[in-house]
Amino acid sequence: MSLMDLWRKLNRSESLQDQVNTEMEERLRAGEKQLDDLQTQRSDVELRLRSTETHLEQLEAHTAALEVTLRVREEQLEHLDSHTSDQISSIESRLTDGLNRTADVELRLRSTETHLEQLEAHTAGKSFSLCHSSLMQSFWSLWTLCCSALEVTLRVREEQLEHLDSHTSDQISSIESRLTDGLNRTADVELRLRSTETHLEQLEAHTAALEVTLRVREEQLEHLDSHTSDQISSIESRLTDGLNRTADVELRLRSTETHLEQLEAHTAVFTLRLNVTEQLLDELQTESAVRAADLRSVSDGLTEAQEELQVRLGAVAAAVEELNTEGGGKAGVTTSRLLPAAPLKFWCLPEELRVGFSAGLTDSGVVGPFDQETTLVFSKTIINVGHAYNQSAGVFTAPVGGVYFFSFTAADYLKGYMGLHLYRNEQPVFFSLELNDHGGYASSCSSVALQLERGDRVRLSLPASYRLYDDSRNFSVFSGFLLFPL
Repeated sequence: MSLMDLWRKLNRSESLQDQVNTEMEERLRAGEKQLDDLQTQRSDVELRLRSTETHLEQLEAHTAALEVTLRVREEQLEHLDSHTSDQISSIESRLTDGLNRTADVELRLRSTETHLEQLEAHTAGKSFSLCHSSLMQSFWSLWTLCCSALEVTLRVREEQLEHLDSHTSDQISSIESRLTDGLNRTADVELRLRSTETHLEQLEAHTAALEVTLRVREEQLEHLDSHTSDQISSIESRLTDGLNRTADVELRLRSTETHLEQLEAHTAVFTLRLNVTEQLLDELQTESAVRAADLRSVSDGLTEAQEELQVRLGAVAAAVEELNTEGGGKAGVTTSRLLPAAPLKFWCLPEELRVGFSAGLTDSGVVGPFDQETTLVFSKTIINVGHAYNQSAGVFTAPVGGVYFFSFTAADYLKGYMGLHLYRNEQPVFFSLELNDHGGYASSCSSVALQLERGDRVRLSLPASYRLYDDSRNFSVFSGFLLFPL
């Protein structure tokens, strides 16, 4: 995949992330506004509740004052009742005394009348003298005076009784009027008390309704708070996921930029080395052309020498035949001495220069991802001439100094990045990166020529969080061989 595709995907991811962040912020603002409205409503309800409680406290204070006034009125009424009762008792006792005295006077009057009748009856049958008549007249005058005095006394007593009755009636009327006023006031107080109690009951009912409404509002507010908290938690979690994704994208972008920088550096190094290699190839081609010319010259010389040798061998063979004809068995010994003892040996490479290997990764399937960069062990050895590759450690060790050629193939079937580092003596040489953006099997191939000294080590490693795939079909292979010694 090209760098422009990566940048397009990155820009698309950033735009999607911006949209998600904008949506999250808008929903968060709406939730905060709704929470502010609910808090305002709750403040209004609390203010109204405080006002109701203040009014209720005032009513309770007023009711307490009315109760105190009612107790005072009741005490005054009780005191008035007791005082009135005492006065009535005193008047009744005085009236009883007057009646008793009147009864005594009447009794005394009846006794006098009875005594007078007895005297009249005693003196009826006797004749008296003029003196007796005079006496009778005197007695009658005395009796008349006594009766007048008694009548005067009786009238005075009756007037006193009437005055006492009128005064008592006035006092009783005053007491009754005061008692009526007290009762009316008590009725008014009771009526006001009943009105106050009714109003208090209404206020209590209203307060209970307000408390129920307040509880409902508080439950709704708690439910809304919990719902808002859940929404805020969900928004925060989604925002955190978005930030994590953004951080991952930024991390991958930094990794991609780092890889691009490494690739650019490696490309520059490879370009330089390619230029050097091209120069070396030009020199080698020139040298090869020179050696080819020398080889053709040598070949021509050898051809001429071979022709001359064949001519000379023909002459020698003719001479040998002539000698055999002339001298018998001695010629066989001479011929065996003249002929070569063994055929010429074919030229070949020394044993230490025969170096080459190829190895598959694994038959297990997926390799990675790992938490840290890990050396890949290509354990399935296909060929290992010279035994320079260690299949247990996954490391190639150069047996001789020279120019070596290495190549590898990496494969995977999931979407994501594939990448490998090639190291020479713990120094990174290049990084191969490939993006599988469509899914399914995909592979990446790379090769490089390295100049190594004897004992230098070459290996492949898998970066952290990357993965590869291999099975019995050898999707991932590591190969290398010696081009020529130096």
